[in-house]
Parts: sequence; structure tokens; C-alpha cells
Amino acid sequence: MTEPAIAAEAPARWRATVLGSVTESVESSVVFGLVGSLHGQRVLDVGTGDGTYAIESAVRGAKVTGLDIKADMLDAMRARASARGVDVVLRQGNAEALPFDDASFDVVTAVTVLCFVANARLAVREMARVLVPGGRLVLGELGRFSVWAAERRVRGWLGSSTWRRARFWSRSELRELARSAGCTVSKVQGAVFFPPSNFAARALGPFDPFLTRLNVPGAAFLTLLAEKRVSS
Repeated sequence: MTEPAIAAEAPARWRATVLGSVTESVESSVVFGLVGSLHGQRVLDVGTGDGTYAIESAVRGAKVTGLDIKADMLDAMRARASARGVDVVLRQGNAEALPFDDASFDVVTAVTVLCFVANARLAVREMARVLVPGGRLVLGELGRFSVWAAERRVRGWLGSSTWRRARFWSRSELRELARSAGCTVSKVQGAVFFPPSNFAARALGPFDPFLTRLNVPGAAFLTLLAEKRVSS
């Protein structure tokens, strides 16, 4: 997996802003709305960063493993998990070659991971491989057709190494990735319909769940729920 040029302290700085706080809350709500009950489930969070989704999964009663390629991100996650009083197993590794046996997890989550890996198809196949038959795969990715994507592309053109190589996704592309990995897609939803500004996030964030239910276009964040097919 290509290592994102993102410092370990960057997620915390993002959450400290109004835009970051509202956006993460909206995204987390949609992701966990798709994931469903996690009590007693074995969950793998791929590309866990400083642990937002892994920690919340543990709070919800899951047995969680968080994997990231960057050791400093795992250190940040360890500190956050300790502060929340939850246990999370941490592993350093590559999304394109997951260091786990087949059928090791009931649920795999991966949020804003495929936008940075070199081979997204291989990464999703690896996620499906480590799922039990019937297990749930939940992806959260950066939508291609949004104001946010346009702004990030411009930042890439202006020299941002992170956004210059990031990939943005359409709903159909995410469906195809999951299907090609042997999963049946149940739902694809969009979220984060407000533009990237503190004022817009504060004013329009409360309306986001309504727009998600309507499944309108223009979402900056796309989520997918799929189940690993059971062999006959």
C-alpha cells in the first residue's frame, strides 16, 4: 500500500475544526448505520489511522483489530483507545497483503483507504478473503462527483502530494470492486452534501441524514455495505 503523506497528528487537527468535527460525525453515523450490530463480532478496521472507527466498534461491543501501515498512526490510536478505556488489537501491515488467515473476521471496515492504495481491487479482495462467508464488508470512500473532490483535485494540481495521487470513486465503481471480490452488494449511500466550509457544515450538517435517505447525487462521502457470498 502506498503510504499516505499524512502526519499522525493530522486527524486530531481535523477533528478540532468545526468542519472536521461535523464531517466526521456525519460520516461515522452513516458507516455505523450500515454496519449494524457489532456486539461480540470480530471486526477488522483496515487503514485505521488514529482509530476513530476501530474505537467506536470496540465501544459497541466488538472484538476489534486495527491495521495501519504507519507505526505513528498506531501509536496515536493506542493512546486514544486507552483514553476511551477499550481494548483494540493493533497490527502494522499492508491493505494489499493482510497479515491474517482466511475467514478470520465477521466484519471488515475500511474508511478512506482505497483512495490511497496502489491496487484497490487487490485490497478489496484481501478484505473479502479474511471475511467469513456471509460476513459484512463496509467501505467508506471519497465521492468523485462533489464540490469536495473538485477542491481536492485543484489542491493536487497546486502541489499537494496527498491529493495529487488520491483517487475518487463513483457508486458504480465501488459496487464493481465489491462484486469482483466475491461479495453481494446490499446498499450504497452518500453523505456529506454540504460544501467544505465551517459555516456550511454548521448550517447544513443537520440536514445531511435527510439527503442521505433521498440518495441524492453530489455526496462527498460514499458508503457501501456488502456481504461475502457463501459458496454453494
